[in-house]
Amino acid sequence: MSLFLQRVGNHVGPRTYKLCLIQSHHITARQVCPPVCVLSAGLKNFPIPRNYDHVEIPEQSKLKFYQRTPDLVKHVREPRGIKMLRGPADPEQTVLIGKQYGIKALSPGLMRWGHFEMIRLTINRRMDTKTMWAKWRIEAPYKPLTKKGQGHRMGGGKGAIDHYVTPIKQDRMIVEMGGKMDFEVVYPMLREIAQKLPFQAKVVSQEMLDEEEKEETWKQENNQNEFTFEDVVKKNMMGCCQYISKYDREWFGKYK
Repeated sequence: MSLFLQRVGNHVGPRTYKLCLIQSHHITARQVCPPVCVLSAGLKNFPIPRNYDHVEIPEQSKLKFYQRTPDLVKHVREPRGIKMLRGPADPEQTVLIGKQYGIKALSPGLMRWGHFEMIRLTINRRMDTKTMWAKWRIEAPYKPLTKKGQGHRMGGGKGAIDHYVTPIKQDRMIVEMGGKMDFEVVYPMLREIAQKLPFQAKVVSQEMLDEEEKEETWKQENNQNEFTFEDVVKKNMMGCCQYISKYDREWFGKYK
């Protein structure tokens, strides 16, 4: 027995051949087997691209410039105000308005004017204004921080205003992007920005936020532990309220 390659008609393709078994005496010297060329490694199943016809590009698609100092009639030297960083952010500050992509803060912190410029220059230089848009989700620096000169002795009152910052709470959106592009296009750009921020942050999409919400709901519904941290604090088991922080009694260990 020997192998002979016989051509298939127009059912599969003009250059596709099938393998048949025939007797060796049926093959003569003049018969030449046609070449076989099946590019199985080149066959790819690409996903169907998404439809972004419903996405509208605003007129001002780039991030606007923020000033280093606010326009105030009188600059007041405020206290440090650590309470501005504690607790959760407002509900409208933790969602994506465009339902696409953004950067989410995982811990509280203070953003200086240099961080705003880093974000603005990185996005505006790399984005395509015809198919992308970006928008700030935080205010310009407005909180003053004071500092005394180097070598100055203690006393003499509060120091002069050195710079302005913007307090950022946990789970707040820093910047948001959208347009007619996939998540893989903007992820490297936003990841580079998130790694340079003075607090922990990550790149998120609307699908990721929906999955996190579903996972949190599933954990609460399928929790097999009879004693959760919230129940222990509310019922003051073993007198725990006198040992924990007042912020844990209010937010049950979720926020600092």
